[in-house]
This record gives sequence, structure tokens and C-alpha cells, in this order.
Amino acid sequence: MGFNCGIVGLPNVGKSTLFNALTETMSAEAANYPFCTIEPNTGRVNVPDTRLYEISKIASSEQITPTQMEFVDIAGLVKGASKGEGLGNQFLANIRETDAILHVLRCFDDTEITHIDEKIDPCRDIEIVETELMLADLESLEKRIDPLTKKIRGNDKDAIQQLSIIEAVLAALHEGKPARHIVLTDEDLPLFKMLNLLTSKPVLYVCNVEENDAGVGNAYTESVLNYASETGAHSIVISAKIESEVSQLVVKEERNEFLEALGLEEAGLSRLIRSGYGLLGLITYFTAGPKETRAWTIEVDTKAPQAAGVIHTDFEKGFICAETIAFDDFVSLGGEIHCKESGKMRQEVREYIVKDGDIILFRFNN
Repeated sequence: MGFNCGIVGLPNVGKSTLFNALTETMSAEAANYPFCTIEPNTGRVNVPDTRLYEISKIASSEQITPTQMEFVDIAGLVKGASKGEGLGNQFLANIRETDAILHVLRCFDDTEITHIDEKIDPCRDIEIVETELMLADLESLEKRIDPLTKKIRGNDKDAIQQLSIIEAVLAALHEGKPARHIVLTDEDLPLFKMLNLLTSKPVLYVCNVEENDAGVGNAYTESVLNYASETGAHSIVISAKIESEVSQLVVKEERNEFLEALGLEEAGLSRLIRSGYGLLGLITYFTAGPKETRAWTIEVDTKAPQAAGVIHTDFEKGFICAETIAFDDFVSLGGEIHCKESGKMRQEVREYIVKDGDIILFRFNN
């Protein structure tokens, strides 16, 4: 199951530096001029989860396999991108293929690093990017109206429903509201998703700060936090420079000592990855045994057979039951055997909705 987050923002805000640290590679060129990232770079990263190691220790597993997420470093956007300015057309095409947006914002002063505007103002930068995405969505939706109108004349019921959704989105966009703010019924949601609108994607604002502000933020990050609160979004504070330095430390103890010296409890990238994971509405369940403890990614509200299908389609097709243990019970009681003896292992049927942290053994017919 593939889920990815597109790292976007104006030129020279630290996107590529953050991406390099995030993927612990130097595949993205981080240069002090606009458009240094032209082709989108893609990297897969492990989702940090301490539960995985606790489970593996109890299960005496030989191998640990974390779940992963994909991040895409996308070319910097400039005002006028919706009309093809800069690398606008390419930017919009690349972001359309992602599931969520991590919008990196420059929240630091540095005269040695150029900026497209004389004044640092992250909230203005948010509005520039958001406006370009809304303009692109407006153009895309307006092109759909005439074809749908013709279908409606032929009494096409799906076209009637789709046009109604488009009109509602257009009204919001004209008011300066992104498509993700539209309230939809369960019936309308599938058609809405098919529109694949840029402003329908969930957004996390990533405030890139100087090293000294990594722990507490600054006036810039405070303004972003307020903006996010007002618009129902989320934001985190991170120093791409710190994360770049941390990523070069191979030994875990060295990383911890470096972060501790800076007064940080954990790498900002760990928070970023978890935030991206949550942004997509994802949870983790586990399988555990002597050979391997493994984390699996599913969407919230996934039923047991579909969760089994993430491992193998045969598991879903032949699903019988899911022998399930809650993480807290597994740890507190010391593993599967003790949980079974204590009545904490449950046999869940097809309608069971898998919970975050469940440890599951699927029973199925071959």
C-alpha cells in the first residue's frame, strides 16, 4: 500500500536540505538558487515506532521490519505557477500525484540565503502557494462544466451529482477556501476524490528554523501556529540544518548525545514522519513471531479482511478470523502465550475494525 507526502514550498526555504536529511541521502541538490530541484526526488523512510522493538524483544524475533512512508521533494513554486511561471506546470503535475502536502516554510533570517521577497513572512508564503493551488483547481473544474452539462441533458444521474459537487467546490474556491474545507456526505466523497484536486490534499506546515529556535520556535513559527489553528491545519517546528547534521551521525548513541546537547528529546524528523503518517489518516498493526516482528500500514477504520490483504491478497480472500492482542496487553502480560491464558487474545470476525497497535495472527483458507 503506497502512501506519499510531497515536500513543497517556495524556493530556498530548505525543502531539499530537509529531504536529504529525511532520506539520509544526498540525492537532492541543495543549492542557494531557485529551481535547484527540477525533477522530483523520491525517498522511502522507516516510520519510527518504539512499539516495534518492545514487541520483537518479547517475541524473541530474529528480524524487525518497520513500516515505511514515501516522501517526494518537489520543485520550488513561485507566484504565477498556475499560469506556468517558473516550473509551475511541473510543480502542479507532481503535487497532484501525492497523497498529502508537507509545506516547508522559511522561519529564519539569513542574509546569505536569498529569498524571493525582501521580507520573511511565512504566512504570506502560505497564501502564495495556496492561491496558486486554488487557481489551478478553479481552471481544472471550470473545464469540466460544459461536458457535464451535456451529459445532464441526457439524464446522466452521475453527472448531476458530480456537477453539484463541483459547483460547491467552485463556490468555496471563489471565497478563497481550499477544497478540503468542503463538507461532504458519504455518498459524495467517492466522486469528490475522483476530482483529484490540489487543495483537497491534507497539509502540514513545516516551520524551518535556525538551530537556536529548534526547541521553542520563534515569532515566525508562532504566526504559522495561529494561522494553522484558524484554518484547521497543523504545524511543526524543525531545523533542517540540525536534521542534516544528525543524519550524518551513523551511531545511535552519537545522535542522542548531539540532540541532548541541543536540548532536544528526539530528532525533528521522527516527529515529521509521524505527523505525515497521521496526516494521511494511517495507523499501524503488527505481526510477531520468532522469525520476524513487522509493522503494517493501514488506513483508519480498515476492517480485518482488508488489513489481512495488505500482507497478501490470499489472506483477504480466504479470511477466517483475526486472532488479536492489544499492544498494552501483549507487553504487560509478556507475550502471546500469557495473553491467551489470560483471555486477552480475541478471535475477531470480518466486521472487526483493526485498532492502532493491534498484534494480529490471521487465520485463512488456502
